[in-house]
Amino acid sequence: MALLLLFVLLCGVADFTRSLSITTPDQMIEKAKGETAYLPCKFTVGSEDQGPLDIEWLLSPADNQKVDQVIILYSGDKIYDDYYQDLKGRVHFTSSDLQAGDASINVTNLQLSDIGTYQCKVKKAPGVANKKIQLTVLVKPSSTKCYIDGSEEIGSDFKLKCESKEGSLPLRYEWQKLSDSRKLPTSWLPEMTSPVITVKNASTEYSGTYSCTVQNRVGSDQCLLRLDVVPPSNRAGTIAGAVIGTLLALVLIGLIMFCCHKKRREEKYEKEVQHDIREDVPPPKSRTSTARSYIGSNHSSLGSMSPSNMEGYSKTQYNQVPSEDFERAPQSPTLPPAKLKHAHKTDGVTVV
Repeated sequence: MALLLLFVLLCGVADFTRSLSITTPDQMIEKAKGETAYLPCKFTVGSEDQGPLDIEWLLSPADNQKVDQVIILYSGDKIYDDYYQDLKGRVHFTSSDLQAGDASINVTNLQLSDIGTYQCKVKKAPGVANKKIQLTVLVKPSSTKCYIDGSEEIGSDFKLKCESKEGSLPLRYEWQKLSDSRKLPTSWLPEMTSPVITVKNASTEYSGTYSCTVQNRVGSDQCLLRLDVVPPSNRAGTIAGAVIGTLLALVLIGLIMFCCHKKRREEKYEKEVQHDIREDVPPPKSRTSTARSYIGSNHSSLGSMSPSNMEGYSKTQYNQVPSEDFERAPQSPTLPPAKLKHAHKTDGVTVV
């Protein structure tokens, strides 16, 4: 007992004679992403502490591979806050007079990379003291969505689901029926604090508006869901209508394609026929050339005939030339006109 009293007295004397000390205890702080974290560090100095005041804040990141980083420093009545790039512009002393004994800081716009152990060191020779603060950054639940997984028909089974896009674990769920909550099925009660409610053999009494609230240590979020349990639909009629509609659409598409194909074939045929006519038909001859050729041909025939049959043939051939297409050809000066000899008949014999 005497030894215990002596130990207590010695500790009291040591505390009484201690000079500089930090009065803020070690602690853990939890904040949400995007918020501001206040990290306290208040100190007192003794009469024998006459040296210059130096204050230093260090961060030991949650990633053990990174070394301690100086994030802000007060020395020689000046503040230096550009040591750590990840916190540049986001860490500040809360007091404008650090000599008064308040070395607390604010860290603004918290990010997940800010998680770690922060250490406050205060030195005023010959006194030295330090304290540690554990900072945890959590993400509040956000973008929470409620939806129904299944068919909302009488007698069917489906699920009510509640999901948050973001949110640090652990998450707590709470379902409520906002309309006529007295008719809430007792089988649902165990699942009213879970993200999924399983509905069996649904009835119209389940219809209504429901809310789901998601919470964690730094915040909460909520979503609403409207449930309407309706009679089963005529699925056979729906399927038959869909099949008939599909067949009609296919038939219509087939007719359109057939008409287009037929029209293209007709256009192609007309082009080919016109092209063949242009290639096969020779250019028309003038009437003058035709008449001249016809007359020349007759002259040649006449020259080869004998005088005995010239009279009858000549008259017949020249009468075949159309009068409107006839053009008299000039006679050659080297060919004198043929003289016709008169014949007379003597005793049944023709004498020239």
